[in-house]
Amino acid sequence: MLHTQIVVGAAIVRDGAVLAAQRAHPPVMRGRWELPGGKVDPGESDTAALVRECEEELGVRIAPVRRIGGDVSFPARADGSAAVLRVWLAELPAGQPEPRALEHLSLRWLGVGTLSGVDWLPADVPFLTEVRPYLLG
Repeated sequence: MLHTQIVVGAAIVRDGAVLAAQRAHPPVMRGRWELPGGKVDPGESDTAALVRECEEELGVRIAPVRRIGGDVSFPARADGSAAVLRVWLAELPAGQPEPRALEHLSLRWLGVGTLSGVDWLPADVPFLTEVRPYLLG
């Protein structure tokens, strides 16, 4: 039996905007937008993976606040394995540098008025409703 891969995402909110990251790879996802994050390694907690992934992808150490929404399934994989996305509301503690696109094409801070203005990956879309109350116009 195949295990379910857990993928974590960070809804990093600062000054009424959430950080969105534009995918560089794989080619089928290039140019689309997501909440930063990545796969949870075996034996790693979801929040530890989230902090690690944001350090690797953005060059910052985030502070997870609380989980938002439920598990969202990714489309079926060719090998038959399953994967789900879990998202945490997160903060960028004082003293952290500005996030950098170390593994993405670009980053954008989106307010409630611009949240729908980018081409989000399907798994991230359900979390936009959860994030909206924390954002400003």
